[in-house]
Amino acid sequence: MERAGGEHTGMPTSIRQVVAASFIGTTIEWYDYFIFGTAAALVFPALFFPDFSELAGTLLAFSTFAVGFAARPLGGLIFGHYGDRLGRKTMLVVTLLIMGVATFLVGCLPTFDTIGIWAPIILVVLRLFQGIGLGGEWGGAVLMAVEHSPEGRRGLNGSWPQSGAPAGLVIGTGVFAIVSALAGDAAFGAWAWRIPFLLSFILVAIGLFIRLRILESPAFRQVQESQTEAQTPIVDVFRTYPKNLILGVGSRIGIDASFYILAVYSLTHISTNLGLPSSVGLTAIAVAALIEVFTIPLFASLSDRIGRRPLLIAGAAFLAVWTFPFFGLLNTKSSILIVLATIAGLSLGHACVYSAQGAFYAELFGTRVRYSGASFSYQIAGIFGGALAPIIATSLFPIGGTVLIAVYIAALCALSVLCYFLAEETFQKDIYEDDPEERQLVSEQA
Repeated sequence: MERAGGEHTGMPTSIRQVVAASFIGTTIEWYDYFIFGTAAALVFPALFFPDFSELAGTLLAFSTFAVGFAARPLGGLIFGHYGDRLGRKTMLVVTLLIMGVATFLVGCLPTFDTIGIWAPIILVVLRLFQGIGLGGEWGGAVLMAVEHSPEGRRGLNGSWPQSGAPAGLVIGTGVFAIVSALAGDAAFGAWAWRIPFLLSFILVAIGLFIRLRILESPAFRQVQESQTEAQTPIVDVFRTYPKNLILGVGSRIGIDASFYILAVYSLTHISTNLGLPSSVGLTAIAVAALIEVFTIPLFASLSDRIGRRPLLIAGAAFLAVWTFPFFGLLNTKSSILIVLATIAGLSLGHACVYSAQGAFYAELFGTRVRYSGASFSYQIAGIFGGALAPIIATSLFPIGGTVLIAVYIAALCALSVLCYFLAEETFQKDIYEDDPEERQLVSEQA
């Protein structure tokens, strides 16, 4: 059996097919996830929390957004378990369906004026399912790309699912911007905001068609053939890779928080605090995310040559510093400077670190527990990072303005730098060879 790419038993699956399936599927998942965040910043306060003040309504809307992060570790646990027991491919199909159905139903949901308190309750439930779907999907998409890859290209191939995040962001933000411009403010707030959610149905159908055509990863099939699958993957992760699990969680918190400040909270700051049209923030994020789709694989390819840690440390350090001038440029109210500030934050700083994260998380754990370990550590970090960042930023602004928000992000990014510094370099690791921890695991199961 070939160790990566090439032909396997049955219909051949090329690395291009796998990468395309991972990228397109992940783009759809993130599109679904991000349009919720955009709607939470722009329309959900008035639609689902009309009886509250503007500040309270915004906080409650961002709280529903945060619910998805709380559900993501649950998705990582559930689908990580079955992904390590049954395989990666099936989990990718199931998670895409869960996310797509939940997103479509948000577009059909009556507002508070129609069904009262049930509207925000159902919104939260649907957001929970979105989180569960994404929590299970990310790990599978990254592992399929990394585990099909030849040595020396894991960083690049593992970055394409990562590129799906800005691709989903630019499509979602772009759709919102187009719908908003064509419908006008009144129609957009009344009904047109539903269109981006309803379009998810078409995207999911495309994603399913592509993902059903690829084969299981060769690394996991090697485990299947030896009949040494982990019996309780998440338990085994805690027993065999405790250090890597902790570093995986700690290293991502600052990166996740800074991203959601740049991509979500900035919309509220630009439209509410600065009084500018929402199209200014939407355009800035769409342009920056579009550029990031291309800078992520460029940085990732570099990580295959010089290692993951240099890029991870450099990107986290840049984000820690850049948050200060970022808000300074936003506060000028200059559309051009706002776009440039967002490009530097997302297309350079975030892309630098995010590019290597796919391969980095996959390489932290052995094949038998890789889905569970990568998914759980990555998604747990999201609770302390992205879930809380818009809420904390909204609360900090009346106290200390954007300077205090920047200090908060810098502190979290400093934690990320420390964790990356303590982590081992993994770019030359043989992911097919059993780690000593895995050999111990297999011997205990025998």
